[in-house]
Amino acid sequence: MKIEKEIIAVGEILFDCYPNYKVLGGAPFNFIYHIWRLSGKGKLISRIGDDELGNEILDRLNSENFDTDFIQIDKYRKTGRVYIKLNNEKVPEFIIEDNAAYDFISLIKKAKEYITNEAGLIYFGSLAQRNKVSRNTIRKLFNNNSKFFFDINLRQNFYTKKILSNSLLNSDIVKVNEDELKIINNLLLKTDYDLIKISQQLIKEFKIELLCVTLGEEGAVLMKKQKISKHKHVVENIKDTVGAGDAYSAVLCIGYLLQWELNKINTIASEFAADICTINGAIPKDKTFYNKYIEVINNEQN
Repeated sequence: MKIEKEIIAVGEILFDCYPNYKVLGGAPFNFIYHIWRLSGKGKLISRIGDDELGNEILDRLNSENFDTDFIQIDKYRKTGRVYIKLNNEKVPEFIIEDNAAYDFISLIKKAKEYITNEAGLIYFGSLAQRNKVSRNTIRKLFNNNSKFFFDINLRQNFYTKKILSNSLLNSDIVKVNEDELKIINNLLLKTDYDLIKISQQLIKEFKIELLCVTLGEEGAVLMKKQKISKHKHVVENIKDTVGAGDAYSAVLCIGYLLQWELNKINTIASEFAADICTINGAIPKDKTFYNKYIEVINNEQN
């Protein structure tokens, strides 16, 4: 089994700004960067400002030979920034700038043609849908004959009931954390809270093929119709948890496309996410970080 077609992420690329330093981030970028490193596939559709931070992004990605063909330049809005503060448990609290370049992603002809011909899976989230321009771009992609991965990632108040409902209706894979699951239940299902029952109801009502609920230090639950996998991976030497969910999503996506069984997906995705927690930020500086996971994936593809 091989990953034949391209994996494409649509949404924000930005800088996560800590009190003393900044790192490249944004859930769609983190996800697709891991996908690219792990599988050799991966394209990002996003938008950055015509500014110093935007130039820094292009310089960094071009130096690593990451394809920037579908990263648009906005002359009027700034490159996105998120200000991050870690609490005592190393869990991030976010302050997200509004009216950023990634709020105005368009579907350029070159990208549209590429997606039509090459996309096997399209990944998207909720933050880039806060503005109608990027939201409409994402919705136009729903007509494409590919799989869709909705990594919910609710941030502040940048979501609505309609955005969540429409996104769920068009998704084959959904990843959500437990706090987000409770919000979705309150907005859409309005039933007594029970993680498994609500998850199964979401799968049924929105025809979701694979649902993941992440539980922080308690692990993750994967569900596919009546099949359930629960896994908890102990993390040692935590630096921060920024990007752990994006790392999990990357391996979840690859395992899904390679048709791994649920327990295998959950175990390897959890291990990769745990390793991300031992570095600062969401993206490893050392490329060898990926080696053991590349070996696992290559063994499955050969």
